[in-house]
Amino acid sequence: MAIKKILVVDDSPTDRQFLSELLAKNGFLVSTAESAEDAMVKVKQARPDLVLMDVVLPGQNGFQATRTLTRDEDTKTIPVILCTSKGQETDRVWGLRQGARDYIVKPINQTELLKKISALG
Repeated sequence: MAIKKILVVDDSPTDRQFLSELLAKNGFLVSTAESAEDAMVKVKQARPDLVLMDVVLPGQNGFQATRTLTRDEDTKTIPVILCTSKGQETDRVWGLRQGARDYIVKPINQTELLKKISALG
């Protein structure tokens, strides 16, 4: 399945804008969410092909949201890439155990992100 629609979940307006512009410039349709709760609603409504999920979010964190998405029958086929400042190996392992397909540490390397997205498509 080719990835066209991407939901960016990040509480930082700067990071949301950076990712949105990068992805739009590369031909993706981008929507955004500021929290895990907002993301859950948008995933069910918009059915994106991929979710880029921050970990540190207000309320529910990105690990919890990823676990919920990847275990829900309606959303489990939508891949999640965690994009976070949490760079410890234990964080990466935990994120993948929650169901994330990949893990990227901020600041995001644009080339690496685009390669990871195309590998999923």
